[in-house]
Amino acid sequence: MNERLVIIPTYNEKENIEAIITAVMNLPLEFHVLIIDDGSPDGTAAIVKGLMAEQYKDRLFIVERQGKQGLGTAYICGFKWAIEHKYDYIFEMDADFSHNPNDLLKLYDACANQGADVAIGSRYVSGVNVVNWPMGRVLMSYFASKYVRFVLGVNIHDTTAGFKCYRRQVLETIELDKIRFKGYAFQIEMKFTAYKCGFKIQEVPIVFVNRVLGTSKMSGGIFSEALLGVIRLKISSWTRKYPQKPTA
Repeated sequence: MNERLVIIPTYNEKENIEAIITAVMNLPLEFHVLIIDDGSPDGTAAIVKGLMAEQYKDRLFIVERQGKQGLGTAYICGFKWAIEHKYDYIFEMDADFSHNPNDLLKLYDACANQGADVAIGSRYVSGVNVVNWPMGRVLMSYFASKYVRFVLGVNIHDTTAGFKCYRRQVLETIELDKIRFKGYAFQIEMKFTAYKCGFKIQEVPIVFVNRVLGTSKMSGGIFSEALLGVIRLKISSWTRKYPQKPTA
């Protein structure tokens, strides 16, 4: 049985990729890792394939795509791979150590033992837990989450968080081909859709640390998509029929 899969999208992460994979593999519970690489010209995929051959043949996998196709499509690709391979718990995580690999254990515990269907590694559920971000970016992110929470009517403090655990049932129920956004609005859309489908969402407090190595993929355009996307999500939800969480 395949139990836990961590999906890590990459684009030019050669400085971080070996270290992040090693950190996940060394956790006290066994996790498998799926890298979705969008044609990184810096050789990220070659590093991953070297680790697959030398150390983690049965636990590390890669899907290589041509060109940058967006965060959302990378995760959808990974979700479908995870469903096909029948993983029970599927995680989203960044490659740059902004998400602490040790917190995978807390997210897993929330879903496996505390009854959550979706566990969110939350920067804002217990104050503001962000390290090494400029104050302007912290405020922008924090109030964007407040705005999304208000517009969509969801009781989630960190609506743009990208560190999550899903039970497989959630991803099987959500109509993945109807997820439209590619940037940070993708993270909002996934949480909102899971909420509308009747799944239990739990926030787990984490400390988010800005990357030390490599280059951030955040842009103003991605952030604008998130702000405008919530209005489109709200309007479409008035007429859309969401599939509901299966009853036991």
